[in-house]
Amino acid sequence: MRRACGRCTLAGVAGRSGRQAWWEQGRAAGSALRHRLGEATLAWLDALFPPRCAGCGRLGSHFCPQCMASLDRLAPPWCDLCGQRLPASGRCAECRAQPLPLVIRSAAVLQGPLRHAVHGLKYRGHTAAARDLAALLIEPARALLLEGLAEEERPVVVPVPLHPARERERGYNQAALLARHLAAALDLPYDDRWLRRERATASQVGLSRRQRRDNLRGAFAAAPPATATLPVLLVDDVVTTGSTLANAAHACLAAGVPRVYGVTLARER
Repeated sequence: MRRACGRCTLAGVAGRSGRQAWWEQGRAAGSALRHRLGEATLAWLDALFPPRCAGCGRLGSHFCPQCMASLDRLAPPWCDLCGQRLPASGRCAECRAQPLPLVIRSAAVLQGPLRHAVHGLKYRGHTAAARDLAALLIEPARALLLEGLAEEERPVVVPVPLHPARERERGYNQAALLARHLAAALDLPYDDRWLRRERATASQVGLSRRQRRDNLRGAFAAAPPATATLPVLLVDDVVTTGSTLANAAHACLAAGVPRVYGVTLARER
């Protein structure tokens, strides 16, 4: 048996690294192009650059069945308002002390493949995964709306906005991508003009509950149509303390929206 020399081995590794880099660059370019031109005309992208799971990297789908099966799904008992897990139904200590202005439900705990997928969607331009990830929102959103709305009510799906400067820098709003797919799946109206971010805020990472609340105070303004009497379903990617959704809900309620609900892809532990 012939032993590969060190130079050949390094060349092989370099070749694999180069092919992987080429593939990743192609997928990123494809995602950006898909975002700009729309899904219907870009089916050929998946043939040219086969989808790779945003959670584990397997080829074949944007979020594979194995990663779906591994999710730590959220289910009752949970806090009646913020949706965090509890030993029994009721309200958590934080919501008893300072109730949120909306009910929030999330699909799963932010960990493992879901954390990786959310990070890719949010920071690495993996927008092609938005449709598969938005499918996770359908069950919690439907349960939330069936519980809180009258049968004839149809809420408007509204994404939590980024500040315009942040959105220009990123090129898209990940919450808007999720919200569009969710609205289409539930046959609900979608409008990203009802809510805007008035003030750029510091990153929420590492801030306490009180610091998050103070950081976001006055950050949002709502401008629904003057005749709007519909409830609003806010959509975001992740909830930690609920401060972002709470401040967005306060802005909607102050503008005359009758009720506000919130749904997120993931919840921090």
